[in-house]
Amino acid sequence: MTGGRKNSRGVVERRLASFVDALEHAFYAEELAKKNGLLQRVDPRVKIVAILPLIVIAALARQLWVIAVLFAIAVAVAMLSSVPLGTLAKRVWLSVLTFTGFISVPALFLTFGQPIYNLPLLGWTVTTQGLRAAMYLIMRAETAATFSVLLVLCTPWSNLLKALRVLRLPIVLVVILGMTYRYIFLLLRIAHDMFKSRKSRMVGRLDGREQRRAATASAGVLMSKSLQLSGEVYLAMRSRGFQGEVYVLDEFGTGWFDWVMCVVFFTIAALAFWFGR
Repeated sequence: MTGGRKNSRGVVERRLASFVDALEHAFYAEELAKKNGLLQRVDPRVKIVAILPLIVIAALARQLWVIAVLFAIAVAVAMLSSVPLGTLAKRVWLSVLTFTGFISVPALFLTFGQPIYNLPLLGWTVTTQGLRAAMYLIMRAETAATFSVLLVLCTPWSNLLKALRVLRLPIVLVVILGMTYRYIFLLLRIAHDMFKSRKSRMVGRLDGREQRRAATASAGVLMSKSLQLSGEVYLAMRSRGFQGEVYVLDEFGTGWFDWVMCVVFFTIAALAFWFGR
């Protein structure tokens, strides 16, 4: 029974920790967006227009050194924007490296080319071309993800959505993004409250079958609550005059600094495109 209680407490602690981490990540992003860094000072519309080409070029460049230079520029921009490199390492670089590294492993052995190493037990051969293909995949993913995360971390979410709307992104997509962002935390809180309420009414520990039944029932109740809540929110928005357009109180203004940064980013993008062909 003691081991069961420890396991039960471990599950509770892990779920509470994940809930707290999600909220802390959102609050931390909002705090970063309020700092007086390089990207924070740039108009959100300019940031999107300037960074998006760098993301595309990083994903399509054919020269590895060009991708490496873009990655170094992304790191420099992060430092000038007061974004800690430890944050990028934990939340972007390690996760992207793990995912893309796992995907790129077959390329090491399946790509035909000059052999450079043989695995002792399996007899598989690592080729130079395979290693190069894996490095391309990892560097492209790391660079594109770094630029994307910098854009999100250095821009308040509401302003980012408004900038997307100003740039003629379909309004349906903008509303879906905004509602999804809010609903994630709301559903996390509802799930946390449901789990805590059920745990406070339990004596002892359920067996595996009962745990699976309770988890399935909780998922069904959570889905039912989310559907009911979405209908209530929609009716509340319609009663307040919502016609599909999202309005934000902050007004955008483009100054000389925005135009200078736009020229700098476009120059970098043009050079990267030319040398990365």
